[in-house]
Amino acid sequence: MKPRHRATLLTILAAGLAQSGCAPAIAPIPPIPQPEPALQATPPPPVAREFRAAWIASVSNIDWPSRPGLSSAEQQAELLAILDRAVELNLNALILQVRPAADALYASALEPWSPYLTGSMGTPPEPFYEPLAFAVEEAHKRGLELHAWFNPFRAKHSSLRSELGPSHISRTRPDLVRTYGSSLWLDPGEPDVHRHSLAVILDVVQRYDIDGVHIDDYFYPYQERDPASNELIPFPDDESFHRYGAGMRRDDWRRQNVDRFVAELFAGVRRIKPHVKVGVSPFGIWRPGHPAGVTGFDAYASIYADARKWLNNGWLDYLSPQLYWRSDSPGQNYASLLRWWVDENTYRRHIWVGNFTSRTDTVAGPQSWRADELLRQIALTRADPGAGGNVHFSMRGLMRNRDSIADLLKSGPYSQPALVPASPWLDSIPPATPAIFLTQDSTSGGQVVDMRPGNDEQPWLWAVRSRYGSDWRTTIIPGSILSFRRATTPGAAAASEIWLTAVDRAGNESPPVIAIVR
Repeated sequence: MKPRHRATLLTILAAGLAQSGCAPAIAPIPPIPQPEPALQATPPPPVAREFRAAWIASVSNIDWPSRPGLSSAEQQAELLAILDRAVELNLNALILQVRPAADALYASALEPWSPYLTGSMGTPPEPFYEPLAFAVEEAHKRGLELHAWFNPFRAKHSSLRSELGPSHISRTRPDLVRTYGSSLWLDPGEPDVHRHSLAVILDVVQRYDIDGVHIDDYFYPYQERDPASNELIPFPDDESFHRYGAGMRRDDWRRQNVDRFVAELFAGVRRIKPHVKVGVSPFGIWRPGHPAGVTGFDAYASIYADARKWLNNGWLDYLSPQLYWRSDSPGQNYASLLRWWVDENTYRRHIWVGNFTSRTDTVAGPQSWRADELLRQIALTRADPGAGGNVHFSMRGLMRNRDSIADLLKSGPYSQPALVPASPWLDSIPPATPAIFLTQDSTSGGQVVDMRPGNDEQPWLWAVRSRYGSDWRTTIIPGSILSFRRATTPGAAAASEIWLTAVDRAGNESPPVIAIVR
């Protein structure tokens, strides 16, 4: 390949240079021996800030893998297709279910391999690979956050037909497991259950480079009815309540058990890796009547989830209430519910709404809607200044593109890339001003952009904004990439300005360094 030559007439400016009179904190470029007129950079619009994520459910093989028993290569190919679709749609995060029910989609000394991988609990992928490590590495290569999603108390999903493995907790600690309806559950009233589930989650935080820990709306189980009598089946926690209830009302004691777990999880993640975000996606209604006019399931009284308390106490970094109804549903008005959650956000954590994207279909029905309904929900989220994004359940809906929903997202609300909103309570110090170098590849004629951090901190992402005439284009690049090429089409205008910023894992953005090309 022919050598690259330094482009002529290039001036590098640092942010605030005109105001401060300070030299840019970058490696100098040899000056061109000719006079330069005064230059004035035109500030671009800021990079959009919005959490755009999707759940990848492994339970019952909803999203990935598509079925148990696929080869390792087939599993990896499916996951890469999901990651590539996320990039295509300008998503910036994925939430991967790694512990569906006291099993693991990663190598664990604490729990058996998930049967949703191989069809047999305890059997690793063949040939061997680490699914979670693979997912993290490939997501980060694409500039995507990867959050690990855990179910803390479910021990066996009702859909599982394969045999439980000998290392499953129902075999090793049957005293902690309760049969409820057609499922198995860990008893949240048992202190050893808390210790075990916390150890499982914190082990992942310690060993994997994940960006977030995520738990959903399964705490105590959703109530089931006896098929014969149609009466509600009580959760069988008489023994643990007798031992640990300490004179409390059982409902209050159950809520306290869940509260304690959420608080301990948040503190544990903070202690091990402070940059890892903790997220909860509760049922979308805290209690009927909150706000006025809301009707429906009472998560506070039925599954003992006091999500308002967790938000009020700041025991999380983001909340994704599952607003899984039509935007104009009379008993579950989308905008009113969202505003209620925002008003309860005393610590100003992130509110990133959960949406039932997989209900999108070509025909609207009792359990489905057209694509324009989901677009309306995103618009309502954006209209509330206290909300900062959406999480789609699940990737299956985006992969299947029903009613052209993926196409409409790409051409509409997700047409431009976005950075995840910053989390200043995790880290409020922005990266140092980076350095930028432009060269020209004499073979292709394309422009080569080289980027370097301003200090020893490796950026999580680079945000590159380029001006073409009066238009600005934004590109977000993984921080591990230090050079990229801009192809030059004959007759097409080249970028006249390039603004580069470094972004850290908490979302802080550095001052820009500016390249002006004439």
